[in-house]
Amino acid sequence: MFTCSSTRTPLLHLSSSRIALKIIKNVEKYKEAARLEINVLEKIREKDPENKYLCVQMFDWFDYHGHMCISFELLALSTFDFMKENNYLPYSLSQVRHMAYQICIAVRFLHDNKLTHTDLKPENILFVNSDFSTSYNAEKKREERVVKDTAVRVVDFGSATFDHEHHSTIVSTRHYRAPEVILELGWSQPCDIWSIGCILFEYYLGFTLFQTHDNREHLAMMERIQGPIPSRMIRKTRKQKYFYRGRLDWDENSSAGRYVRENCKPLRRYLLCEAEEHHQLFDLLEGMLEYEPERRLPLSSCLRHPFFSSPRDAEHSSSSSRNVSR
Repeated sequence: MFTCSSTRTPLLHLSSSRIALKIIKNVEKYKEAARLEINVLEKIREKDPENKYLCVQMFDWFDYHGHMCISFELLALSTFDFMKENNYLPYSLSQVRHMAYQICIAVRFLHDNKLTHTDLKPENILFVNSDFSTSYNAEKKREERVVKDTAVRVVDFGSATFDHEHHSTIVSTRHYRAPEVILELGWSQPCDIWSIGCILFEYYLGFTLFQTHDNREHLAMMERIQGPIPSRMIRKTRKQKYFYRGRLDWDENSSAGRYVRENCKPLRRYLLCEAEEHHQLFDLLEGMLEYEPERRLPLSSCLRHPFFSSPRDAEHSSSSSRNVSR
């Protein structure tokens, strides 16, 4: 139990409940960021008191000798850490479907309340319970884990931004960053949808779609996977250094060019199976990974996509996601 130095009394912590506690260093810039996150979490709690919309639930916050402390419901491994501990074995299509549906529900709720998460990635999608069963893969000579329950929560609202607030020039972790962010064209909720598309690809294949740390190379990978960047975006961007005569300034014969050519291919060529439900997933991904934000598939349309109409989705539905109407 904590002795609280503020006038707030964290009654929750007087019980024997197990919680997750986020402790922020006593440095003013970190404390200010924590205050902004608390503001977002309080808004989420106000708009979703029954915790139906699958965002992590904040219980309380308090100041402990200058350290901001935020208590949450206790969750399990992130979807990234589970995959990492499982030798980056991808999730099954039915698991991808259920996780995708829940992520879309959670993020649509944020968007409906004039929030953009801005840092969606597998590390910020946590399992409610990451217990697993194991089976032996004779071909690869290793044990492989299968998570028993794919109920998830979206976490980490430290960078979440309301529509009326200042929008930083650069947001999102590199691999999940939308093209309008890279090109500094301004961003809003559609940048989250791009990130979700990258996340679902990673769940399905077990590796990152855009494995790079350089803007120009990132744009080249996008073109290799999805075709040319629209001329309207090229004309509008202030980042003209990446372009020459209206096209991406990129040497395909350089070492970087060979890397992109060898490691990226058109999106549909990543299909693991020709079954209809696999094609439905990639149709959804194409809608989420539209270059132009205004043409990107909104989450209300994503949730009505045929990919989510398969009866297998019902097998993996948790009570939380069943409570939310489509």
